[in-house]
Amino acid sequence: MLLDAIYLLVGIALLVFGGDTLVRGAAGLARALGVSTLVVGLTVVAFGTSAPELAVNVLAAVRGQGEISFGNIIGSNIANIGLILGTAALIRPVDVKLKVITREIPFMLLATLAAINLACDGLWDGATWSFSRNDGITLLLFFSIFLYYSFVAAQEDRAELLERVGEIPASDRSIGILLLITLAGIVMVGLGGEATVRGAVGVAEALGVSKAVIGLTVIAFGTSLPELATSLVAAYRQHEDIALGNIVGSNVFNLLFILGVTSTIGTVPVPRSGGLDMAVMFGLSAVLFPLAMTNRRRITRWEGLALLVAYAGYIYYRAVHLGTLPTG
Repeated sequence: MLLDAIYLLVGIALLVFGGDTLVRGAAGLARALGVSTLVVGLTVVAFGTSAPELAVNVLAAVRGQGEISFGNIIGSNIANIGLILGTAALIRPVDVKLKVITREIPFMLLATLAAINLACDGLWDGATWSFSRNDGITLLLFFSIFLYYSFVAAQEDRAELLERVGEIPASDRSIGILLLITLAGIVMVGLGGEATVRGAVGVAEALGVSKAVIGLTVIAFGTSLPELATSLVAAYRQHEDIALGNIVGSNVFNLLFILGVTSTIGTVPVPRSGGLDMAVMFGLSAVLFPLAMTNRRRITRWEGLALLVAYAGYIYYRAVHLGTLPTG
């Protein structure tokens, strides 16, 4: 078990450092191309910080460990809103632009509803709840729509910048250097994903804990650390577009792209109490609407605290009352 724990810790460390390196390189490339901070947060940063989830879930799917995939994806989305956005708002209230309320949050809600609907199709034919290969293809089709929307938004930003400034500001690093930094992050994320899956499975078996629960808690939190670090730094430096865009974009990437790729490789079963997990994910996603629209379109510190309390309450109930985690 000690060796498995070492694998898990080293894997999470590689995921965090690799994800941070990937974000720095990719965000530098985006800035050099004249893309706004919101689009960077929704796409480049969101993809970079979601890369750990992608690495973990693809490896888990190849090995037939779909329970880890479900727990990691759903748990990461819950942590992104409850834990990460809540903590970011505590550090500094998060201002929300109108187009985030009218476009980005609704898209995240649609992605959430689509994923839940695909998971629950067993209600109609009595089959086991799961994400099949057909469900994965459907999610990837939705993801292509998101990519098209992001491309159009980036083109609009670039045109607006050119009209206002007349040229794209020069980057402090060459495109080649930024590309190398990005590739280095991808390699570290891949190695971290391998070590994390191996260690988590070993720890789960040694403790007698289900793989779904390990994915929902330990791996979900570990692979959410890049989002946490990025959003906290963005909030501290008053780059709210990156903070909120990273969270919303990561949730969309997780559900449409990562879950789509994973379930295309192999079936992802919905474990016992998975319905509760998806309900909590949807509830936290839906509550972003009133939080974003009130207080002059600002998520306040008190609202951030409420998100953190809701997240802690969910983890406690999941662990103690449902008896799905060791209680000591």
